[in-house]
Amino acid sequence: MQQLTRPARRALLVVHVVVSVGWLGLTLGVLALGITGATAGSAEAAEGAYRSMNVLGDWLLIPISLLSLISGVVLSLGTPWGLARYRWVYVKFWLTLATTAATAFALRARIDAAMADVSAGRAVGATTDLILAPSVSLGVYAFLTAISVVKPWGMTARGRRLRGRRAVAR
Repeated sequence: MQQLTRPARRALLVVHVVVSVGWLGLTLGVLALGITGATAGSAEAAEGAYRSMNVLGDWLLIPISLLSLISGVVLSLGTPWGLARYRWVYVKFWLTLATTAATAFALRARIDAAMADVSAGRAVGATTDLILAPSVSLGVYAFLTAISVVKPWGMTARGRRLRGRRAVAR
């Protein structure tokens, strides 16, 4: 991919950071609602928490996670960091892909099951899933944020080869 111009790179970086931080905050909200639903003293309070989780899951979780993934990939491909040149970028890509898939297929399914229980007037089963999944996600997002700032581990073998080819071509 062609390198992004400086204004385009900056704009995309702002979008990526805002969306990624939004995903982290949204997940924190989902975790708070999961804890509220699991520890609520009444069925009405639990129902309200799970209905709120469902709204956040239906309207925000998937679009924000996908926008974070897509903006990160475009940003990596349009800058010298590349997608597979540096280990930290590569780790970020795979962890973001995994958490996006887990959000789409595991967490959303669990929220839908809780919503079905609430709608049918049943007690929500296995509420630990609605606490554990967002907790793990928050840990992953904190790790991704840290490696974005610190940029550890150096280049991949592919990155070293590409750098060597550029040096020879000069």
